[in-house]
Amino acid sequence: MTTEFTGSPAEGAGRPEVGTQRCVLRDWRPEDAPRVLDIYSRWEVARWLGSQPRPMETLEEATRFVERCSELNRTEPIARRWAVERRSDGLLIGTVILVPLPEPASSSGVTPGRFEVGWHFHPDAWGQGYATETARAALQWAFSHGLGEVFAVVRPDNVASINLCRRLRMAALGRTTAYYDAVLELFYTTPSEQR
Repeated sequence: MTTEFTGSPAEGAGRPEVGTQRCVLRDWRPEDAPRVLDIYSRWEVARWLGSQPRPMETLEEATRFVERCSELNRTEPIARRWAVERRSDGLLIGTVILVPLPEPASSSGVTPGRFEVGWHFHPDAWGQGYATETARAALQWAFSHGLGEVFAVVRPDNVASINLCRRLRMAALGRTTAYYDAVLELFYTTPSEQR
């Protein structure tokens, strides 16, 4: 897979940053809010997110999500919350994140300062390889911007995401309670594993 990097969101809202064969990972646009609501209002998406999952309920929440992601993309040098747009029809099909993991629980023994990769896609885009393709591009972004390791945290019953971590050649490190006040499977990869 060829991944192309083309600038930063600071150079213009909605500008593509990362391109894959079938998708563009870009910053968010105000007009994305209705589609964000469509994606995150679905329990089958929301159930895997955060310590207390809940579906998004209003267009106002979706608008705040878009604004917050855009602001963080402008102010953070490596971390990203990308809108994933399908090249063939321009449809927003999901989100890929490369963000700092929250500070671990103090008794966890886990080193702070770790980054995680994650993905949230509309169910209509599931099973077509988009998450694998774009998460791999996010890992390439991470390593090209100086990160030496990237993690993923997945709920133990989220079989699809666990399988995706395996497709990304991420090593399973076992269960952890260090993040998001939840029991999660922890995965890990380095640049050498992604060559």
